[in-house]
Amino acid sequence: MQVGACGICCDVCGLKVKGICQGCIAGDKPEAAKKVEFLRSINALCPVLNCAVNKKIAFCSRDCNEFPCEVFEQGYPYSEAYLEMYKNRMQ
Repeated sequence: MQVGACGICCDVCGLKVKGICQGCIAGDKPEAAKKVEFLRSINALCPVLNCAVNKKIAFCSRDCNEFPCEVFEQGYPYSEAYLEMYKNRMQ
């Protein structure tokens, strides 16, 4: 099962299903930096993967103390309602 740094299973992501995205990887994998550069080169940079690579973390919601941060609060890839529920449960 392929899971992106955002925590979404790529196999159920509409972008991958439609062939728009090749799928993602955990941000702490050595190949992740190459993936970021590829996405940047085709003007399709994923802000979530880029941040995870910069912070050297695998999965945002599991590994980052700042989750959910401003990257997620822009409405991608989780809804505002999900993020609010997450914040409330983490208090």
